[in-house]
Amino acid sequence: MGLTEKGYRRRLIDSKIDRYLDTFGAILIEGPKWCGKTWTALNHAESVSFVTENSTKRLALINPKNIFSDKRPQLIDEWQIVPSIWDSVRHECDRGRGPGNFILTGSTTLRKEIADRQIYHSGAGRIARLKMETMSLYESGDSTGDVSITDMLENKDISKNIGEVELKYLANLIIRGGWPASLKAKEENYPLIPKSYIDSILNVELDDDEKARDKNKMNMLLKSLARNESTTCSNKTLIKDIEEYETGNDILTSRTTLLDYLDFLERLHLIDNQESYSSNYRSPERVGKSVKRHLVDPSLACSLLNLNIDKLMKDLNTFGFLFEALVERDLRIYMDYLDGKLYHFRDNVSGLEVDSILEFEDGEYAAVEIKLGYNEVDDAIKNLKDFYNNMIKKPKFMCVIVGVLESAYKDPDTSIYVVPITALKP
Repeated sequence: MGLTEKGYRRRLIDSKIDRYLDTFGAILIEGPKWCGKTWTALNHAESVSFVTENSTKRLALINPKNIFSDKRPQLIDEWQIVPSIWDSVRHECDRGRGPGNFILTGSTTLRKEIADRQIYHSGAGRIARLKMETMSLYESGDSTGDVSITDMLENKDISKNIGEVELKYLANLIIRGGWPASLKAKEENYPLIPKSYIDSILNVELDDDEKARDKNKMNMLLKSLARNESTTCSNKTLIKDIEEYETGNDILTSRTTLLDYLDFLERLHLIDNQESYSSNYRSPERVGKSVKRHLVDPSLACSLLNLNIDKLMKDLNTFGFLFEALVERDLRIYMDYLDGKLYHFRDNVSGLEVDSILEFEDGEYAAVEIKLGYNEVDDAIKNLKDFYNNMIKKPKFMCVIVGVLESAYKDPDTSIYVVPITALKP
């Protein structure tokens, strides 16, 4: 089954797509451009319509049913180009043909005013939404998968010698990113895809959108987001980076501009922020509410900041933030596969922070610290112990994910797992 050509590298979301096609009349796969949505959707489709083709678009504008095929599931790629396709798909699903009729893909979420004007039903119960990311290290073959989050959740022994990991190798993974097309590229060409992605946003997507925005300000905002990758910087900080203002009215205008620009980037699935976790903390009023800032892939931050391997190796502070972004990209993908969610934690009074909180479907959770080098593991373990002592409901397990580390093990004194990112899978 499926239309994907030989050589397709299976993704974690594939199993979820199978489950959802067995349950819902249609599914929608959303995610950034070039993350592999179309290839993955073709892996499950029996027919396909590309709305980016003018002939298909013209037929759909007359009546979306003109492009429907009897071979199901049918992939309708970039459906949002003709928004009326949504309601026609929903109506077709109501005709009683059973589940698995359509796979819709989209790289851009419709603006609310367009959706309100052209879509009359949410699709609830008929069209299920799935989010797709760039590739994790496990999916790209850069993680052995010898240690799983599920194993730690079940308190299993994860002791394993993984082999030496060099800083330069990790820098390469960050700069390359999780773009499927980069896997076969030469090392010197790794920066080309993220650079092309940014150019597309500034020179194509901005022009295609109905609302006029300033290209220079958008570029400055993207650079600000890159500089603040993996931090909880405020909107005020972002405004300072892109605006000059003196009066109260200027500040209000700048806030409105920022929110509009951020909304534009979110609709392109370029931003993947990490929300704050607060449940079961002894002093909930002290828990920070700010999101941790993330671009959808750390390679984008490298491109915006013009970073290469040598620059990362000479700036370990920046390297550390981008390694954290790499790990949390993978954790987002793994937790989605496990039907869970990814958060971060911060106590605004004491300053206690935990890089990642993994919340599972049954409400259990785990606390994770992320460190580039093994020399930081002891501090990470101490931090996790402080967090543990302040929680009413204790984490199911705690873990330090490390970049440069040869072996996975459980700390004998604290039962905290220590795992190299190049060994992790869901």
